[in-house]
Amino acid sequence: MADYTPRFVGTVTKYVFVESPTMTPSALALRAYEVSEGVMIKETCFGLQVTGKPEEVDRLIRRIREFDPAHIFVKDRGFPPGDPRRCRANLGGARPGYLGHEAEFPLLRYVSHGLEALGKGGGAAPEQPAERREKHPLLDIRKLKDLIEEAEES
Repeated sequence: MADYTPRFVGTVTKYVFVESPTMTPSALALRAYEVSEGVMIKETCFGLQVTGKPEEVDRLIRRIREFDPAHIFVKDRGFPPGDPRRCRANLGGARPGYLGHEAEFPLLRYVSHGLEALGKGGGAAPEQPAERREKHPLLDIRKLKDLIEEAEES
């Protein structure tokens, strides 16, 4: 394998997922562009892909999560954009990471529901577990064998 030289040294890329009844990826992108200050933003079908210096990306994400905190989620990207070790332009075929997004995306509505319940005070302490039942002594293997033989004889 050829040596890898990153194109965007010192940067991070994060995915921003939006699963909201009130905000679309394009609406989130417009708001992100307004506060981006040098962070590269790419609108995707699920939200955004943002690339920049770590502190700039974190600042942008903090700002855009304020718009709908229970419905905007962030995930680190494993490989930088255009990385020849992983880029489908070099490898061909579908984008491998997007299959994971496709599987995770439907679950976000449940996470959102839980976050909203916590925000409304619905996050009461969980019920105490039921009292433990008495432990019965384990059945000796010889006794089990005798029981099986008796059942087979009758």
